Amino acid sequence: MGTNVDLDGVPETMLWTLYNRASEAKRADGILRDPDCVRIFDALDYDYQHAFGAPDGTHAVRSRAFDTALRPWLATHPGGTVVELASGLETQFQRCDDGKVQWLCVDVPEGIELRARFLPSSDRCRYLAMSALDLAWLDEVDPANGVFITAQGLFMYFEEADVRRLCTAIFDRFPGVELMFDTIPPWFSRRTMKGFRKTPNYTAPPMPWGVERSRITKLLHGWSPRVAEVSLSSFGPSRGPLAVSMPLFESLPLLRDIPPTIVRAKSL
Repeated sequence: MGTNVDLDGVPETMLWTLYNRASEAKRADGILRDPDCVRIFDALDYDYQHAFGAPDGTHAVRSRAFDTALRPWLATHPGGTVVELASGLETQFQRCDDGKVQWLCVDVPEGIELRARFLPSSDRCRYLAMSALDLAWLDEVDPANGVFITAQGLFMYFEEADVRRLCTAIFDRFPGVELMFDTIPPWFSRRTMKGFRKTPNYTAPPMPWGVERSRITKLLHGWSPRVAEVSLSSFGPSRGPLAVSMPLFESLPLLRDIPPTIVRAKSL
């Protein structure tokens, strides 16, 4: 018998991302090596395919992109602090730990409770059970050796005003901070607001905030004068026709606004 899991709404999406990452990590030709993800996936008593259908690896692509950005930062900021907003069952700490990083996982109480069953906290990987919108978590961050903040699969579930308030608080509090997050396009946001049925057995939570990739840089600079650099990249499934066509989406301005986007912003 596996571990029972009882989640709904936005917290249940951590099982969707776990499914896509683990399915990719289990493949001999998978793009992500993630033994802890596979361990958790196998231990949970949950019918992933019934809920989410066939896996597509999109979240493995996203996790790999976040790892690729974080590892060089860790090398140049020994003992720096990484804050993982909406950490869920993501295992980036386990994949990227350099033995020095100070890590802070922030998630709603039911997310932290499930995470702690499989990934106990430690002196260098602490847990805070609260919403990312509760800015009290900023007081728990040690900025002495640099701060890198990630938010995978989070901001689209907030209203734009809340995203702006959170981002400006981060930029104001931590000079030189790097903030990395992903966005969805408006067409997909509208679809979820009407009730996006991923399968006949699962309807995705509403995602109110969608933004075109072509607007993101100007938007962030408009939110805060402290934003110094913004870099953007599109992402999609790990394999299949859409994966093969992603370079085309990257190269043609008319297509760049269609896929989801990974954003990396650095403040002054």
